[in-house]
Amino acid sequence: MIKSVVMLSRKALFFILFFCLSSAFINGYIKADDELRVTKVIDGDTIVLENGEHVRYIGMDAPEKGRPYYGEATRENKRLVNGKKVRLEYDLERTDRYGRTLAYVYAGEIFVNAELVRNGYTMIYTFPPNVKYYKTFLALQGEARERKRGLWGLSQQDIKSIKGGHWRSK
Repeated sequence: MIKSVVMLSRKALFFILFFCLSSAFINGYIKADDELRVTKVIDGDTIVLENGEHVRYIGMDAPEKGRPYYGEATRENKRLVNGKKVRLEYDLERTDRYGRTLAYVYAGEIFVNAELVRNGYTMIYTFPPNVKYYKTFLALQGEARERKRGLWGLSQQDIKSIKGGHWRSK
């Protein structure tokens, strides 16, 4: 008898939880795959959304202002996302020490993080535990380096200047 009451309670609890979550989705309290418009591109790896949220792309790093290839990386990021609606995908940690949202960013069907690495506008820069696409980014960067795309076509001195001590050469 006690076992059937416990089973009934578990089923009732599951039903109530399922009902509440379903209602939340239907009523818009929880939204899957929300898309928000990009209102500002800060640089090659950081954007601002229409809700004021600052988003830092996971898994890569663009040249900072004053470094070679900063302008090119920023312009490409603008071309890919400025004024467009984007969808965010999160990894294990959702914010960095500066309070920015950490995300993989999609503009339509374009995986923006990967596109920037593939074309040599950024270098991979991974911080555990956010390593979901590390192997993908590593392969894309290897291809960009081999083909001297983007910043990989610069002199070794300029590449070292961009790295600024952040990255290891491989």
